[in-house]
Amino acid sequence: MINRKKRFTAAFLALGISASLLFQRPVNATEAENPAPTAISTNEIPNWPQGNDISSTAAVVVEKSTNTILYAKNMEQPLYPSSAVKLMTCLLALENSSLEDQVTMTATGVAGVTDGGANIASQIDEVFTMEQCLYAIMVGSANDIALQVAEHVGGSVDAFVEKMNARAKELGCKDTVFTNPTGLPDENQHTTAYDLARITKAAMDNETFRTIASTNSYTIPATNLSGGDRVLTSSFPLTNPANAAYYQGCLGGKEGFTEASGSVLTCAAERNGMTLICVVLQGAPNQTDNEAISLLDYGFGNFQKLPLGNNDFSVISGGTVVVPATASAENVETKDEKTDDGKIKRQYFFEGTRVGSAVAEIRNTDHNDSILAESEKHLKDAQAFSDAHTNFPYYLIGGIGILFFILLIVKMIHIIKS
Repeated sequence: MINRKKRFTAAFLALGISASLLFQRPVNATEAENPAPTAISTNEIPNWPQGNDISSTAAVVVEKSTNTILYAKNMEQPLYPSSAVKLMTCLLALENSSLEDQVTMTATGVAGVTDGGANIASQIDEVFTMEQCLYAIMVGSANDIALQVAEHVGGSVDAFVEKMNARAKELGCKDTVFTNPTGLPDENQHTTAYDLARITKAAMDNETFRTIASTNSYTIPATNLSGGDRVLTSSFPLTNPANAAYYQGCLGGKEGFTEASGSVLTCAAERNGMTLICVVLQGAPNQTDNEAISLLDYGFGNFQKLPLGNNDFSVISGGTVVVPATASAENVETKDEKTDDGKIKRQYFFEGTRVGSAVAEIRNTDHNDSILAESEKHLKDAQAFSDAHTNFPYYLIGGIGILFFILLIVKMIHIIKS
């Protein structure tokens, strides 16, 4: 009987092991060490407003003044940038030329007329001002003008592209590679949603760029070769009041599409003293504008700015945080680090997530302690003086006066009775 039980148990265990080997799924080493991350990483932050998923592959919403990331979906995944590249093209031109510069078209620029992208049908030896060129790039998305501006500023397109990549690194971009100033497809050209947000922020810091990026229509007067005006109309929907996707407070942006990149959109918007940068990458045609609007609404509707530096006299600059609308200053933690120039770099955190920063001065505690000690000494000296000089003489004089007054009353009563 016992042998039967042993044989039954052994058979049962063998059956179980065989079944587990038959139905298990192989797991490779990479998958085991690096499990797939959650697409919307900000939804993993405790007590953080939950953002809705979107159909586009990647997106990010960043508050401009504090660099607080409000929403992030695959924000560091390398993807094709399409014509959002032109933000960097215009930014470099603004930083390295004058709006009055005369830009003469060469074969380099005119080649952009036939490259299959947008253009303004420029001609060799046609002359534009740099200001007209920048409007042509941002409003008309003109590839021919982008190529010519690159040659004008960099000496050659290749040299200009080197400047683009160097500037991207200066802005903190981690995974951005530019190969041309137009955004036309190139398998080696890529960026991330977060990198493009960095570039958009730098561009929006430039007042002239904001003016150009928010323009819906621009006219280039007749040039030395053209027979009349060129009227450029922007296809960017969020700044056009006549468009169904118009977004109040939008400061401008750029939208583009290629088969390789899908639909791409980057923009900035301002409401109630808060400016948000929104980037959407690899979306479906005619979809990224609606998704950008929903993400901007999420940001403006669920977060607030708290000026913590107003009540801290040690703060020299910064001191503002962006936290969920339901949070308060008590939910924010600080971490200080001394810098080489004798100041303090202060970081603010909400549930372990960075939400702001400040530069503070180091208080001279030794000096403050000496002042406090001196004050305490004066207070003790005053107390000692008071203790050494009693009020007895005043009590004696007062007692004599009262006694004299009583004797006077007794004398008066005696006179009245007699």
